[in-house]
Amino acid sequence: MAILRSLLFYPAFYGFSAILVVASVLAIPFGRNRLRYVVATWGVWHHWCVTNLLGIKIVQEGVIPDEPVLILVKHESFFEAIDMPRLFAFPTVFAKKELFAIPGWGFSAKVYGLIPVARDGGAKSLRAMIATARKRIEERRPLVLFPEGTRVEHGKKPPLQSGFAGIYKLLKLPVVPVAVNSGPLYNRIIKQPGTITYHVGETIPAGLPRDEVEARAHAALNALN
Repeated sequence: MAILRSLLFYPAFYGFSAILVVASVLAIPFGRNRLRYVVATWGVWHHWCVTNLLGIKIVQEGVIPDEPVLILVKHESFFEAIDMPRLFAFPTVFAKKELFAIPGWGFSAKVYGLIPVARDGGAKSLRAMIATARKRIEERRPLVLFPEGTRVEHGKKPPLQSGFAGIYKLLKLPVVPVAVNSGPLYNRIIKQPGTITYHVGETIPAGLPRDEVEARAHAALNALN
């Protein structure tokens, strides 16, 4: 049954995703709200495919504060990355710079307001990220960061990337860590039915020493491990 579900999921989700990438580019001349609608549709379509074709239930424990915060999300699979436009209203996500080279998708992502992350860009790259992030804060958009930097196997607890501490210090925002356990079900060719849980951790205040904020964020992100 899981094989059949996956065989239905891949052409349905990725086939319509290709259409939405084209639609996103075509929507750009008509304003950001049109682009926002297309991206939101992508997130909703993915959610429908995951729940109805793959048989995965998605639950959220806790509530994200309705105020300017830096949201940290555990990264175990593509699931949570694709789910961000559904989970949050018009989110600004820190994304690997390499992703912006994807034809069509990269251009739309830049116009939408995602923030490119150059891992080896140094201080100049960090300043550019912070300047863009502050503009998004002024727009009252949620900031989302995957602080591990890449997908991590479920059960693994690598240290957070060093860039998180710099972003946290410069933005001076509280941090909301969100654990997710998508890996065992979604991060595989034959995806499995079951339940994926988002667990919203306790808000971490701004202005803490680096060691403390990293320790608290690391523990909260791995709460479902």
